[in-house]
Amino acid sequence: MELIDTHVHINFDVYQGELEALSTRWREAKVVKLVHSCVHPKEFAKTQALANRFPELYLAVGLHPLEADKANAQTLQEIPKLAASDPRVVAIGEIGLDFYKAENHEQQKKVFIEQAAIARQLGLPVIIHCREASAALRDLLLTRDEKQQLRGVMHCWSGTVEETKWFLDLGFYISFSGIVTFKNATQVQESLKIVPSDRLLIETDCPFLAPVPKRGKRNEPSYVQYIAEQAAKLRGVSLEKLAAQTTKNARSIFGFSLTQSHDRHKHAD
Repeated sequence: MELIDTHVHINFDVYQGELEALSTRWREAKVVKLVHSCVHPKEFAKTQALANRFPELYLAVGLHPLEADKANAQTLQEIPKLAASDPRVVAIGEIGLDFYKAENHEQQKKVFIEQAAIARQLGLPVIIHCREASAALRDLLLTRDEKQQLRGVMHCWSGTVEETKWFLDLGFYISFSGIVTFKNATQVQESLKIVPSDRLLIETDCPFLAPVPKRGKRNEPSYVQYIAEQAAKLRGVSLEKLAAQTTKNARSIFGFSLTQSHDRHKHAD
């Protein structure tokens, strides 16, 4: 059995001095690949250094919607340069809209559109953060040029069944986090049940949202196994089948193969 954690933030200070132990645990949990998202391009050098240490790690670069107020021409020019600089970059992200924690809605939309254009230009998928903004995001996507439709992932998804269908209809993959293991997360659990098998992904979004039975603790990549177990239970399939399908899906959207040599991605600094 193999698992892929499609969204991590292991550059955060909460892991300082523990990364070797962290990697031992994710390998024991059969996590064979991880996708590390940026919240700001200034993080890229640190995440790149982590990928040099841990060959399972792949990279995404982008500006989080809660950082949209820091966007300027230099930042937005830096993103495509960084993305093109390293073959381990598999997505632009995380980008999106967050109307729960910030009120600069128009600025967030502008920055999202600019980063979406970068992804299209580079032929990369996007990793989308969407919180309390599903309708606005859907409207943005529907008003863009359909001939250049974005590919990507709705990450850490917590939307309703109706909202889930919106983004499935737009061609997106849907990625579920530890929220799906929470007792009262019935909306998220119902959404997980309706996602087609070939569009389903799993993630930890660590260090946030540790799943049951680790809820309340700091999250980490090895805990993706608990998310996989819950997803399999809710969908009425075996853990092995769920793991195989989500691993295949991650390979498909992010463009890496199951048998790809990690050494091929190592490069000179």
